[in-house]
Amino acid sequence: MSETLESEYFQSSDLSLIAAIQLYGYQVEKMDRSNSEKIIFIVRRDAELDNILNAFWSRSLKVEPLGYFESLKAIKSRIYQ
Repeated sequence: MSETLESEYFQSSDLSLIAAIQLYGYQVEKMDRSNSEKIIFIVRRDAELDNILNAFWSRSLKVEPLGYFESLKAIKSRIYQ
């Protein structure tokens, strides 16, 4: 995680994390491509997102495998558009 909890937006370059939170209904609002080595995904933050992030990092977040794979493919597709 790269921002404090007080921020209105969450930013991450972690593709697996972004794929997981998309399964919970969150959308990538912007992709920051200013760094040529990595893309920063920006998602609107709320209290539920913070719970999802905590579950992800504690390895207790549950996702549907096929949905997760499709989410990962969709993100990769956006990267290379």
